[in-house]
Amino acid sequence: MNIRTLNFVLFLLAAATSLLCAAPLVVAKSQPDPADSAPSGKLYTYKESGGKPRQMEIYFPPNHDPTKAKVPGIILFHGGSWTGGSLSQFRVACAYFASRGLVCATAEYQMLTPANAKKLPSGESLKRVCVTDAKSAIRWFKQHAPELGIDPSRIITGGGSAGGHISTIATLNPGLNDPADPKDIDTSVVAYLWFNPAFALDDDKDPEIDVQHFMKPGLAPAIVFFGDQDTWKKGWDIAQTHWNALGNDTIHLQIAPGQSHSFFNHEPWQSLTLIAADRFLTKLGLLTGEPTQTAPESGKQLVPSVVKKP
Repeated sequence: MNIRTLNFVLFLLAAATSLLCAAPLVVAKSQPDPADSAPSGKLYTYKESGGKPRQMEIYFPPNHDPTKAKVPGIILFHGGSWTGGSLSQFRVACAYFASRGLVCATAEYQMLTPANAKKLPSGESLKRVCVTDAKSAIRWFKQHAPELGIDPSRIITGGGSAGGHISTIATLNPGLNDPADPKDIDTSVVAYLWFNPAFALDDDKDPEIDVQHFMKPGLAPAIVFFGDQDTWKKGWDIAQTHWNALGNDTIHLQIAPGQSHSFFNHEPWQSLTLIAADRFLTKLGLLTGEPTQTAPESGKQLVPSVVKKP
């Protein structure tokens, strides 16, 4: 390489370096999870199970005075395949409904490790311990109604995915009780908020956690959210068909077009499901006024769906 060519190459390298230094560094950012910015509620321990304290976070309305107010309460259970998940999933929902005047809780529960699950007797699902703790959480919520400022006769429950299943069995199955729980407090509720509840087709292997086993007329009103691409929807469709066959006509199914499982954790669907749930509770007289949540301008909408009685 002669000296003229070498100087030209060095000039190009210097120019490229200058451009790289001058250009701003752009780092791709992942879509933020709304739960990451949601405030934590006030922490309470409602029991001990499996050698660990079980906790719930509670959110109170602004200027809430428990000595004067007796408002409806909501308790929601996170998902995570009955083996994981955290309280962060429903912090946004709890904070929102508290701002609308309700006392809202989100509760954790015992989950067996795969090693412990293998030790269970044949036919006994690892989901049982989840349900037992959910029943304890609902009872604790009702038992402490005076200090929380809630009306124990107007409790709403629900959850996402596994949490939707757990909340269902906890209110419908008269069994799976913790012997330490107060016997005079039941787990009945006046409404459900179900976010793609996971009703597994093989739950019939353990009748104690099979929703089909506990279906009957008189189901409390429920609003249910599902993506039409969710593989768990098959189990839901079977369950709703059976519920409708028993004369239950208070299930309001809302479909998110093109969405799969857990779509409700992300915008615009998080806002859209909260607005729909707000209107559902208002129709039941558990809230008043219009939703204060604003949906992002995405053009996306939930589509009401009706499963006809056979």
